[in-house]
Amino acid sequence: MSTERPRRVAITGIGVIAPNGLRADAYWKSVREGLGVLDRITREGCEDLPLKVAGEVRGFDASALIEDRFLVQTDRFSHYAMAAAQLALDDAALGHDAPEEPFSIGVVTAAGSGGGEFGQRELQKLWGQGSKFVGPYQSIAWFYAASTGQISIRSGFKGPCGVVASDEAGGLDGLAHAARAVRRGTGAVIVGAAEAPLAPYSMVCQLGYPELSTVEDPDRAYRPFTAAACGFVPAEGGAMLVVEDESRARDRGATVRAYVAGHGATFTGASRWEESREGLARAIRVALDEAECAPEEVDVVFADALGVPEADRAEALAIADALGAHAARVPVTAPKTGIGRAYCGAPVLDTAAAVFAMEHGLVPPTPNVFDICHDLDLVMSRARPAELRTALVLSRGLMGSNAALVVRRGDDSAR
Repeated sequence: MSTERPRRVAITGIGVIAPNGLRADAYWKSVREGLGVLDRITREGCEDLPLKVAGEVRGFDASALIEDRFLVQTDRFSHYAMAAAQLALDDAALGHDAPEEPFSIGVVTAAGSGGGEFGQRELQKLWGQGSKFVGPYQSIAWFYAASTGQISIRSGFKGPCGVVASDEAGGLDGLAHAARAVRRGTGAVIVGAAEAPLAPYSMVCQLGYPELSTVEDPDRAYRPFTAAACGFVPAEGGAMLVVEDESRARDRGATVRAYVAGHGATFTGASRWEESREGLARAIRVALDEAECAPEEVDVVFADALGVPEADRAEALAIADALGAHAARVPVTAPKTGIGRAYCGAPVLDTAAAVFAMEHGLVPPTPNVFDICHDLDLVMSRARPAELRTALVLSRGLMGSNAALVVRRGDDSAR
């Protein structure tokens, strides 16, 4: 029997493109201050749709970060992913140069909607002008795997690559997929998710979700865990992380910001929110077991926070089921209420926030929520100082996926 210690999966880089910040530091500043940036949607062609409020990424200049040859081949969701990936690589000190060992670095992304804006534009050309006017990149730009492919090509990474084509919980499943690759021997993986669902075709598709909020007041459109909960609002953007073998990271002098310690996933069916109680609780228990983490060791929970009364109740009960008596004491937060749910990108943004929270000893608040009606210690109004060593990140998808991720504070973290 081998006595070799399992490879520890370290988070060494974080890149963020979000409605409340185009870099990781700007994102964290907004999150810790509890700023809400939900606002009226301004994208062309969306004016007359029932969905009025979302988390829109503003001020993003793709051409300042990405070469033209990649921009013309890709949709906005890949622009966000490529930019966030480069920011994460810079943060991890992996730089811009071609890797010395290209087969030791892989790429994994999660995607829930793909390149809807690009696809809509090309289909309009097809039906309005004819097939000769459709560009060749229509065949790849809409595809769920486009971001994985373009990041790997742009950076010269030839290690194990993949894409999780799923709903929101796929963001956490992608992190677990990357962590497993590292444990099997891959040196590093660029992993995360970014979405761009704010275009007419994409928005019409989302209007079929009964959980979607069409409230026009940005301050009231997304208020989970309250009696006024009326659904969620979507967002664009996301985050990419660099995860790598701890020994490799230390050998090259990288800072270990956190560890991916455990993951669990289940499936309970689309919109079956009462059943998600059992499924989410099971995912939490599996994640804790893999992390060898007792319930009372969890210092903060980043909630899924759908904003649908039945779903909110199921999540509160799932936390209680999985954490027992500790559930009444552990602080819970949902920073996404200030920016919206970026589908697969949402739980990756929460994971990034969890790393920052542990580094700074602060539980960020839940914007726009002041009067909860569930038995949770939800952090509201302002950030709460706390000694944070272990964070639990939760996510559920509209199609029925449930996932939980345990993240431990890095040995190099300093406040």
